[in-house]
Amino acid sequence: MEKKNIAVVTGASGGLGREFVRLLAKDPEIDEVWAIARNEEKLYHLKKKIGKKVKTYSADLSNRKELQVFAAEFEREQVSIHWLINNAGFAKFCTYDDISIDESINMIDLNVSAVVAFGLIALPFMERGSHIVNIASQASFQPLPYLNIYAATKAFVRNYTRALHLELKERGITATAVCPGWMQTGLMDRGHVETAKAISVFPFLSAPAKVAAKALRDAKKGKDISVYGFYVKCCHVVAKLLPQRCMMQAWLKQQKLM
Repeated sequence: MEKKNIAVVTGASGGLGREFVRLLAKDPEIDEVWAIARNEEKLYHLKKKIGKKVKTYSADLSNRKELQVFAAEFEREQVSIHWLINNAGFAKFCTYDDISIDESINMIDLNVSAVVAFGLIALPFMERGSHIVNIASQASFQPLPYLNIYAATKAFVRNYTRALHLELKERGITATAVCPGWMQTGLMDRGHVETAKAISVFPFLSAPAKVAAKALRDAKKGKDISVYGFYVKCCHVVAKLLPQRCMMQAWLKQQKLM
């Protein structure tokens, strides 16, 4: 039986994830795009807009049991995963005590644990020429007060992915950490918290479609990191040169929090 070539996109119902689904659905080498998100209604509209090539799954990837379902599904469907886009994640723009312990741990589970787990579930179904794309962030370049958990999780994703890239080189599989700046997506809406001190300045907003297109190009080129936009590239360089204490002070001034 000939295997189906598929692309898997998590956090697929909106923003950056939706753009990955749209672009990968146009790839003639891809038979199906598996779009995974929690919101069934948004997934329904996504499939309706993009077409029959999209196969939707409603799942909470912070739940380990729901993650494991996909291992059996990949086996049952006899797939070859050509693209895995680990995009699901969320942030909260506030102080450490403005969100509950459960929310804090759930952020780590979704932003970190689900990325690692889904990658390990998918790898047995990936062949030479396959790509893992993990969404990190410009926030991964340095510690960020009032965005502390999110920035720390994205630093993990960036470092983990770049190391994984080298480990997978012999298998001919690439792993690329995508580090976008601010984008006008649902992450910003869900991240807003009514509090005295919170992130409120979002400079140089990027278009999700352009970030997704560059990420796919960079992955095809075998790059282990994808950074979109002049401003974000400058921040990446500066973060390598300046002490983290200085970077945090600059961040607080930009956000008018000092």
